[in-house]
Amino acid sequence: MTIPEYTYDLVVIGSGIAGQSTATSAAEAGLSVVLLEKTGQLGGSSAMSGGWFAFTGTEEQAAEGIDDSAELFLQDLLEVGEHRNDRSLLDAYLAHQKDTYRWLKAHGVVFREVEISSGQSARRSHNSSIKEVLATLHRDYTALGGQSRLSHSAHKLVRNTDGRVTAVMADTPEGRQLFTGRAGVVLATGGFSRGTDLLKIFAPEQLAAIPYGGKGNTGDGLRMAWKLGAGMADMSFVSGTYGSHPETGEEFHELLTAYYMGAIVVNKHGRRFMDESQDYKTLGRQVLGQPEGLGFEIFDAKVRAKSHRGIPLKDIDTLEDIGHVHKADTLEELAEVAGIDPAALAETVARYNEAVIGRQEDELGRTSLCNGVGALQPIDQAPFYAYPAKSLMTTTYCGITINTSGEVVDVDSEVIEGLYAVGEVTGGFHGAAYMTGTSLGKGAVFGRIVARQAATQFALRA
Repeated sequence: MTIPEYTYDLVVIGSGIAGQSTATSAAEAGLSVVLLEKTGQLGGSSAMSGGWFAFTGTEEQAAEGIDDSAELFLQDLLEVGEHRNDRSLLDAYLAHQKDTYRWLKAHGVVFREVEISSGQSARRSHNSSIKEVLATLHRDYTALGGQSRLSHSAHKLVRNTDGRVTAVMADTPEGRQLFTGRAGVVLATGGFSRGTDLLKIFAPEQLAAIPYGGKGNTGDGLRMAWKLGAGMADMSFVSGTYGSHPETGEEFHELLTAYYMGAIVVNKHGRRFMDESQDYKTLGRQVLGQPEGLGFEIFDAKVRAKSHRGIPLKDIDTLEDIGHVHKADTLEELAEVAGIDPAALAETVARYNEAVIGRQEDELGRTSLCNGVGALQPIDQAPFYAYPAKSLMTTTYCGITINTSGEVVDVDSEVIEGLYAVGEVTGGFHGAAYMTGTSLGKGAVFGRIVARQAATQFALRA
């Protein structure tokens, strides 16, 4: 039986921000492109995200007088990554992030708010309506002649006699088909947050986190590249993100970081167990060791007043509307309704408040709201609130090794010709932990880099 073959200049696998940015940029460069999506709808994990992009030197920062720089950005990336990052990838990101920011804005992307968040020591997380971003890029991609194929599950990369990757085999509603890319094949397949088998291998403790992320994120791209000898990086740093209610659904991005706004986190016994100013991936690892893997974000009316409806990470209003936030006039009453030890909670908050006003050292060494920035404030203004939260396995942030052009390199650091990788399927960028906004950011930045490299190499080979 002959397998149908379709030929394009570039084949892009995966339709999140990484795949969509690659496909749109490649179409703009004049390549014929096909975008293959495993599931029945476009967007992947990106469409389920909070929509934050990490950029510096932007108009939005300037308008608010935010003091930031590429040098500070690099320092933060290295520190949150515990200097386990591939420095060359960070340098490539910083060299191209401003152009990518302008490119997104040229496509009509609006950044609604600039905030400080996990791993940052300056406000550089730019919030977008991510579904609108993806839809806009796809609209422009389609207008340039780009094609998309839903329910196309890629499962095998094909090489020619000299070892160059030339095509990918995919299972489709019409049966098995072959998609050939004259300029190469791009893996933008996301991570393996839904891949139980791979989590068992690389991060078995994370099986206790709430599974999340795109339904197609089972590690297909990682497996295909692994089979060809691709190197891997950051596999030992997989962690869920702390801050999601145990009943978190997929209707909207339910992740609350009230601890960066002034909350503390306690376990069922009413005791704090971590420095809440750390990045939320590190917090996600630490909460797994608590009873039921549960931590309660405890805050008062002052923090509650900082809620911003509709803005992910800060939207206490919506969480209270759906019944996920407990409220009471006293800490003891709050503990009773939330299922926390009342006496211990009151004692913990009293001790924390004493540390805040300088009468004693904080028992866990906390000195700031987020990553060294922001003054702590006592939890003392009724009413009081508790948000029960667990670790959410949204993303794995590890995988295939790439060079600064987005080309996949094997275990000997040699380029696998014709094969590119972008986004969450790649390793090396984040290192030990993650800074808010750098996932969508690197998807867009490296997507554009890969498109440019593929177009250049294709022209040289033509």
